[in-house]
Amino acid sequence: MLRLLFLRMLLRRRACAAPLVLLLALLYLCYQTLKVDRNRNQNRSESEEMETRRLISALDALQEETQARSSQRRRQAVVLMGRHGPSDPEVVLHQQVLQQMGYQVHLTRFAETSSFLRTQSGVGGWSLLLCLSSSEPSCLRRIRYSHLQHQMVNLLPELMEAFSDAGEGRCRFYLQLTEADHPMRPVSCGSSNQKPLFPQYRPGHAPSPGLVAMVNVFVLVTSVTPLTSFLHDVIVVKTSENDPGQQTQIRTFLLQRFGPASARLARVQVQRVVVAVLRAASTNQEPAAGGSCLLCFQLLTFTLMFSGTASPAVVQVDPGLSVPSQGEDAFRGQITRDRVLEDSLRLLLPPPAHLQTNLSLGTLRQQYGGCRGTHSSCMNHDHFLFLLRFHLQLQTPSPFHLLHPSSSSLSSSSSSAPPSLLLLLLRISRHHHLQSSREANPPTNQQPVSGSPGGSCSDPRLRQIYSEPPLSLTPPFSPALKEYRAEVPFDTVMVRIRPEPISAACVVRLDDHRGPRTANFPVGMGTSQISVLVMDGAEPRPVVMTIYTVHIYRESRPSLPAFGDHVTCSFLQDCGMRVQPGRSCGLQPHLPPQSPVRPCGSGHVPGRWVVPCLSCSDNRTCDWREVVWQPDGCYHPPVRRPLLQDCMADRKVMFIGDSTNRGMMFFLMERVNGSLQAWGRAHHTLLYRNLNRRRTQVSYSYYPRFWLEGSQRPTFRQALLQLINRSRPLENSEQTVLVVGGVQWLNSDHLRTVQDVLDRESLSQVLVVVKSLGMGFHLPVDGIRSLSLTEIRGLFRDNAELISTARRLRFEAVDTFSVTVGRYKEFLQGRCACHFHEVEKLRSSDPVDGEASTRKKPGTRTGRHSVLDVEQEVGSKAPTFRVRGAVNQVYSEILLSRLCPGSR
Repeated sequence: MLRLLFLRMLLRRRACAAPLVLLLALLYLCYQTLKVDRNRNQNRSESEEMETRRLISALDALQEETQARSSQRRRQAVVLMGRHGPSDPEVVLHQQVLQQMGYQVHLTRFAETSSFLRTQSGVGGWSLLLCLSSSEPSCLRRIRYSHLQHQMVNLLPELMEAFSDAGEGRCRFYLQLTEADHPMRPVSCGSSNQKPLFPQYRPGHAPSPGLVAMVNVFVLVTSVTPLTSFLHDVIVVKTSENDPGQQTQIRTFLLQRFGPASARLARVQVQRVVVAVLRAASTNQEPAAGGSCLLCFQLLTFTLMFSGTASPAVVQVDPGLSVPSQGEDAFRGQITRDRVLEDSLRLLLPPPAHLQTNLSLGTLRQQYGGCRGTHSSCMNHDHFLFLLRFHLQLQTPSPFHLLHPSSSSLSSSSSSAPPSLLLLLLRISRHHHLQSSREANPPTNQQPVSGSPGGSCSDPRLRQIYSEPPLSLTPPFSPALKEYRAEVPFDTVMVRIRPEPISAACVVRLDDHRGPRTANFPVGMGTSQISVLVMDGAEPRPVVMTIYTVHIYRESRPSLPAFGDHVTCSFLQDCGMRVQPGRSCGLQPHLPPQSPVRPCGSGHVPGRWVVPCLSCSDNRTCDWREVVWQPDGCYHPPVRRPLLQDCMADRKVMFIGDSTNRGMMFFLMERVNGSLQAWGRAHHTLLYRNLNRRRTQVSYSYYPRFWLEGSQRPTFRQALLQLINRSRPLENSEQTVLVVGGVQWLNSDHLRTVQDVLDRESLSQVLVVVKSLGMGFHLPVDGIRSLSLTEIRGLFRDNAELISTARRLRFEAVDTFSVTVGRYKEFLQGRCACHFHEVEKLRSSDPVDGEASTRKKPGTRTGRHSVLDVEQEVGSKAPTFRVRGAVNQVYSEILLSRLCPGSR
């Protein structure tokens, strides 16, 4: 009985174990199958990796052989400027970069005028053609792309056609699609002047303001068939309709907007959107009429709109490089544009030359060439050249990131290129991606290489000198050249300068190590100088490492000699500066007085400027060499030099005021002596004892001394008393003259102070001449005050009150405001635009009339109240100078006529 029970239990266990054994057998079979598949995949992956390595090795060898040949010949590049000038920053940038890369550059306006492009189909003699904005139609008309022989053009006809306006802003390729096919707004093409607008949301449906932005991204398309493109790291972001836009990096923008968790997804979406539009544009176009160009390229500007999500929409595509201006700094957009242009050229150039038969090319042909090769790729010679160029681009450090092809390219591409060409492109890009991920600091274009602030200024050179209006520098700008000259027309009274360093670690300042980086500079008549200092910002005290100098020459007024028939015109004020709104401006017909004129009884008689012209309606027809100041109903008699010397004998003339008063003093000294030996831009007290053959003494005190602290700055009374004491002994008569004047600080209180001091010093009978106010400080120059038109009109009233006070105090007055206001553009050097005189050295250094050089008298004090006592010593090597400035000459001659009213 027990045996039977045991047998039953045994049979029951075997019956239960049968399914388990079967399951184990199935699992074993599955494991073996997976193992075989894994080994097969591993073998396939190893095989592909080995094949990729062979491909890269062949391309590297081909690269070395090609570079060795290309370095032996000089490439020719043609730049079609269109409406740009040779000195335009964009033209200079292209020329500079191309020359650095070994190109001989030829500039011309349009393709029809270029000797290099006059050959059949325009393809002979050149290797690179750059068509700048406004010259594109000329390029497309002249160039037959099917005839290009490994030449490069910066236009892709397929993209120019695809993104052209088909009407009402619709892209031509968009008509064949629906909005659901790709994330693109219907109105995205056409004139770039049509700025895309921010969307209008219904109340309560607007996304968070932090997630709404309009972004300009810059895409470099290096081929249409197959599609290859790169995305620049720099973008321009606008967060509202009124936002001027800010430059930043795309990585920074996405991190700030979406956070670390979603930033990667947002970047993928940006790439997906741009590639989708490029693919749609390239696959929905007919083949270009002139044929395709495998080595051509084009820069595009995509405007993307983020509206609350990480997936943007394309709202505009510009088939060119369009960088919006960014706020008040007009140079930011230009700098961004130039950097993207330069980065694109450095990524693409120089391209590999025409491939010749060699071992490396033979290896590639054996594996991929023809339709019967090892891999049946149907690839030709141009495809190998294209692969080599792509390989070189991924090796080149650049802020451009590879945008396409990507891992999804094979499944979604409809390119007419050989299928394995895309496969090889992917293998090359994966190889470089793996290489960069294995290195700590990969020097590939997978990461931007632009300099960042901080560190040492290892390359203290400038990338460019930007200016507004653009300056035509001679020689054309180059980082290696340190001195330039430029000319500007008469009407250009100010330029804005922005130097840009090559290294972000370098600090740039204008004129002084504490000066601004960007500044407005007044451009006076004649030559002005601007210094650009490049310093090492890493030092505790910035060290000047390089100095660039720009000399700007401003031309005189356009003038025509008054030959034969002409009319007499006059003007009170310039229409660009209507100080008296109720009076006429600009040239008006002038009627000379009928009755004989007589000498003026004062120096402040109202007047106007008179000039001969062919027509009073065009100031360019005037002879500005003959312009004169005409007081109403009288004239200021000129004082001849012998009479002036007699008049000034045994007289002492004291000047107190700013540099405009000093200009009158130097003119007096030159007129008395015939030339000027002793002069200087002194901001203290000067004493000239031996003028007019030792018969005239002139002294000068600078006021106000604005550079001193308030507690150390002398008052007007103190400065005047110091001048009087330094000039003693003084005679209480008109043999002693005091000339008081300032550009805009002088007021009636100063004149009353003069009267009080003279009375107290027993000098009440001296001759006092007031030089009234003058034009200046009307330009928005950095670092100094700038007056509005309303404030300048207020100066006109202040000037009238000043002259009225002078008359009540029985002082003489010279109305310099009325003289300068009509010719306010004719200022000379100086940041205030208020100087109408300039001292220049005469060509001949021989002394005039036995005059002498100057030396500092021993024992004179220097310091805050220093006095420079100037004597003269006769010598044949004494330098001579003269005072230049027609406007200063006019009111200085009026001063002389008031000092010597009887000398006619």
